[in-house]
Amino acid sequence: MVVQTQISLATRGRGTYEITATIASLLGESEVSHGLCNVFVQHTSASLIVCENADPGVRRDLETFMAELTPDGDDRFGHVAEGPDDMPAHVRTVLTQTSLTLPVQAGRLALGTWQGVYLWEHRTAAYTRNILVTLYGE
Repeated sequence: MVVQTQISLATRGRGTYEITATIASLLGESEVSHGLCNVFVQHTSASLIVCENADPGVRRDLETFMAELTPDGDDRFGHVAEGPDDMPAHVRTVLTQTSLTLPVQAGRLALGTWQGVYLWEHRTAAYTRNILVTLYGE
């Protein structure tokens, strides 16, 4: 069985947005009990991560690291068509992931105790991001 759904997420700008519950809800509405869940963000300046969901300091530290690695307005970048955060957002996306594949076990996402799924918005402005969730299994 294959079930595919597109979700939209409005961001408030740069940062992480947990989508674990949304994906789990889609899984719960399906008849998939064992298989895989693929999550794909359809953008080049946002990404997906599996990250600790208990301490938000982990995600703040990741943002601090990325800000130092790919600073906005860096004069090494010529692609600035949409502002000083344009190319840094693309670099951040390439260094992370646009797709995740998660196991499904007994009708639930088989995530570890402290794991959550996040959209990581790399642009400073608010955007609506489209995410394609595909469930494969029985």
